[in-house]
Amino acid sequence: MHRSEHGGEGDGLPSVLTLSALRGLYAARDLTPVDVAARVADRMAASADPAIFITPTSRENLIAAARALMARHPEPNSLPLWGVPFAVKDNIDVAGLPTTAACPAFAFTPAQDAHVIARLKAAGALLTGKTNLDQFATGLNGTRSPYGAPRSVFSPEHISGGSSSGSAVAVAAGLACFSLGTDTAGSGRVPAAFNNLVGIKPTPGLLSTTGLVPACRSLDCITVFAPSVGDGVEIRRIAEGFDADDIYARRIAPVALPAAPRFGVLTGGDREFFGDIEAERLYEAATARLEALGGTPVPFDYAPLRAIAALLYDGPWVAERLAAVDAFIDTNADAVDPSVRAIIESARRFSAVDAFRGRYRFEALKREAEALFAGLDILLLPTAPTTYTVAEMRDDPVALNSRLGLYTNFANLLGLAAIAVPAGFRRDGLPLGVTLVGPGGSDDALAPLADALHRGAACGMGRDRAAPVPDLPRPPEPRTERVALAVVGAHLSGLPLNRELVALGATLSRKTRTRADYRLYVLPGTEPAKPGLVRDPGFYGPGIEVEVWSLMPEAFGRFVAAIPAPLGIGRIALGDGSTVAGFLCEAHAVADAPEITRYGGWRTYRAAADE
Repeated sequence: MHRSEHGGEGDGLPSVLTLSALRGLYAARDLTPVDVAARVADRMAASADPAIFITPTSRENLIAAARALMARHPEPNSLPLWGVPFAVKDNIDVAGLPTTAACPAFAFTPAQDAHVIARLKAAGALLTGKTNLDQFATGLNGTRSPYGAPRSVFSPEHISGGSSSGSAVAVAAGLACFSLGTDTAGSGRVPAAFNNLVGIKPTPGLLSTTGLVPACRSLDCITVFAPSVGDGVEIRRIAEGFDADDIYARRIAPVALPAAPRFGVLTGGDREFFGDIEAERLYEAATARLEALGGTPVPFDYAPLRAIAALLYDGPWVAERLAAVDAFIDTNADAVDPSVRAIIESARRFSAVDAFRGRYRFEALKREAEALFAGLDILLLPTAPTTYTVAEMRDDPVALNSRLGLYTNFANLLGLAAIAVPAGFRRDGLPLGVTLVGPGGSDDALAPLADALHRGAACGMGRDRAAPVPDLPRPPEPRTERVALAVVGAHLSGLPLNRELVALGATLSRKTRTRADYRLYVLPGTEPAKPGLVRDPGFYGPGIEVEVWSLMPEAFGRFVAAIPAPLGIGRIALGDGSTVAGFLCEAHAVADAPEITRYGGWRTYRAAADE
């Protein structure tokens, strides 16, 4: 890639990293993940913004992770995210790294990855670090952190947006190909607008929140920041998957949208930009682009959505923020940012009666919103009505912050999907964005429209205003045939991990045995305990008990992506002469492991061990 074509840094990488660019470099064998890890580490060390990361991955550890990936999967692009660097908001757990939620006194070190992190790592992604945020994800501006205030990549004086501040800046500055943020009131969308990025806010429940420090647990979404809609949607598809351990996870059916939608636009007194005529100009231009794409603009009454948005901070929902951290605040009040503490502790004024009254008020407003949507397919809204300097925000932290959420706060309360995209630049060189909001389940259907809006703005990606936007990948073809999967250990019926199969909609087809040339071993140090199945041609044994389960192809792909080494999926020969996909183990992992082939199966071995 040449600097003149792609805004490169002189390090062989484009200034803003994309999936297609990295995959192209890997496929051509111009670079390896180790090379990319070293160059991204160099960029991190040279960054002029010291507030992006709370816990950056060290150069040595990032390169070591890349080497380990290549040792396990040496072929380029052999995993969906092979060698793709990413960053994670520091309220999402990564095993072995502290989770601070931007509050040092709150910090703890989790033993397990969050559900979405495990999926991304299994797909080959490399973590560049844990990023800064408004403390306890309370704020939309990015200044409420003892670790500093990240800045927009276009101005050291202006806010980055929050609460997912560092996550957005890391991608816009080329320190990660994508990042994870969170969004309760707009935190996965507002920072995208201030850094010329795409922010993917899924339908609530589509991505697991297991391993997330909650803000409002019933509303929180894990989100994706990416340079383009195509990259963001691909990452979202890899990260998603029903998680039975997340009580707010939902199986969400896809919702289609018309190619030429009726889209709601703000008019009259609803068009509030707080005097920012440039922001209003960019919104009008986006409206014209969507109309040119075949959409029909429809003026609508924003009042019900504004009233719903107000409930999030002015109503009893703020008590969910207190429920998440009340024990900590009771003993560590001085460790909490004053603005954050004031917001969270304001919940103490609400009673259980207030909570029910708030719910009744919401349900009434929801009926009004449903009537509104009856005449619309989607909404086109400013992501934020304006932006501010860090100094302005610190002088008036509550009022200015509330303005930033004017067009975002309602979405999760109503269970909606949204994609925020760049809308262009003000004349002073600062970017702003617009957001397409659709019904729950319209995550994929929104993508082509959002992608077309981004392209039409001709504003590049991240800090590179001239970068060409990668093509939007074609959606996966729907498939109806099911995939057979043989399980041999902890996924057997009634055993600890069987719930993972059930959660994916798998059904038990039959119980049978492998061919006679398979051996079974106990893998040391696994939790829950797991066996390793290895084929040994020429060996003659009893055959190993297996269960064959049936899954839809998409569910099978999600299941496989989360399997940890040294286990993997290969072809298993069954005693009846057929072959199916099933669990196999790398041979090196059983070199010193106890062999239990004589028991004929994991269930029999476990029963004998318990006697």
